[in-house]
Amino acid sequence: MYPIIFLSITGLLTLFLGFLKNRALILPLSILFLIVGLGLNFLDWNAPGLYFSEMLEISNHLIIVQSILIISAALILGLGFGLFSDLDSHPAEYFAIIQLTLVGALIMVSFQNLLMLFVGLEILSLGLYVLTGSDKRNLRGNEAAIKYFLMGSFATGILLFGIAMYYGASGSFNIHSTINLAGAKFEGKIFFYISILFVLIGLLFKVSAAPFHFWTADVYQGAPTLFTAYMATIVKTAGFFAIYRLFSTAFSFEYDLWVNIIVGAIILSLLIGNVTAVFQNSFKRMLAFSSVSQAGFMLFSIIGLGANSASSLGFYSASYALATVTAFGVLLIVSGSHLENGRPNENIEVFNGLFKKSPLLAVVLMVSMLSLSGIPLTSGFWGKFFVFNDAASKGFLWLLVFAVIMSAVSIYYYFKPVRASFSNKSVHEGEIELSAATKYTLILSTVLTILLGIAPQLLKGIL
Repeated sequence: MYPIIFLSITGLLTLFLGFLKNRALILPLSILFLIVGLGLNFLDWNAPGLYFSEMLEISNHLIIVQSILIISAALILGLGFGLFSDLDSHPAEYFAIIQLTLVGALIMVSFQNLLMLFVGLEILSLGLYVLTGSDKRNLRGNEAAIKYFLMGSFATGILLFGIAMYYGASGSFNIHSTINLAGAKFEGKIFFYISILFVLIGLLFKVSAAPFHFWTADVYQGAPTLFTAYMATIVKTAGFFAIYRLFSTAFSFEYDLWVNIIVGAIILSLLIGNVTAVFQNSFKRMLAFSSVSQAGFMLFSIIGLGANSASSLGFYSASYALATVTAFGVLLIVSGSHLENGRPNENIEVFNGLFKKSPLLAVVLMVSMLSLSGIPLTSGFWGKFFVFNDAASKGFLWLLVFAVIMSAVSIYYYFKPVRASFSNKSVHEGEIELSAATKYTLILSTVLTILLGIAPQLLKGIL
């Protein structure tokens, strides 16, 4: 509860920091606000309860999930040093939006009332529409922003209709209010069935799961890389925990009804995401289709609904966030030092010969790709293992075989940038500039990826 209140205040305060003559202070202060918010988050430790007229829930598990969101945001901001040095940039507005959208994400993982889910989702989404088109000189970014806004608005409308049907069925927006529907006849639950379908469609769009993924590649490619990293991590974590909260409570007694829909989404996400990623030359588009595939893997924790599902999903989210922040961080640095027609070159070829120019960047890129592909001794391996184990407990062995095959396919495209970085070809003539803050951010995320790969219980044990 405390970080929601605190970051709402500091988000507004950050807007006024734009009047400072020394803009260099804005980013460190924004990171400081996040660190303080992280500390305030633990004031609720061992003090579970409901707040704001029982519309938000706080528990130790949710505190850890919210901490994953805040740490992810802080790591992403750590990559932003030196990006907003020109006179035309407005860093205060960008960092204020990040803090305020983070509030929406925190609400999405702790809602107890569907109205709070809608409020949190809209706070998160509206800010992301702005961040996507924040580079006004980039026509691709302008196109991505309007496409994201229009398609996101339709998805929100679908979700809102599902929420209305939920209220029609249960007479309440509380996610525990459907207990009386468990024994009702089909005619009495028709609104409830419609609610499940429409709410699921709306949320699958937000997490870019197939077949509702069409916006993902264009938006990832068009948005500034720093904000793409933010979008890829924060939205995924918040969206999937929103799905988990709904399907483990409000919709849990209709498991046999909705599980087949999610299985279909898993198959499409793994197939479309991995196969399409193989043919991408743009690193950002490759990671976009990779995120579609990762959504499929994360859905395994939903169909494997059980006592360990929440912790498995939390571990996977943290692992994915660390690897994604690292991958986009390396791209941000490397593409910025190699321009084509005045724009950063974001194709995979930009990594050619990276190891010769910057061994550190090549190594952290390799670790992030290994983790995303699920190679042992990285956190990504355990993330997949935990969600697969949940699904296996429900008897989805055939689906696991398909997922393993798709994981093998993913190794091919994840190793494309790794091969390029260790090749003899080079597109870099000068030195690659790397600020101290960015360097330590990449090192920290890489160390955490390896540490959780060696000792996964450090996080799994407290989720």
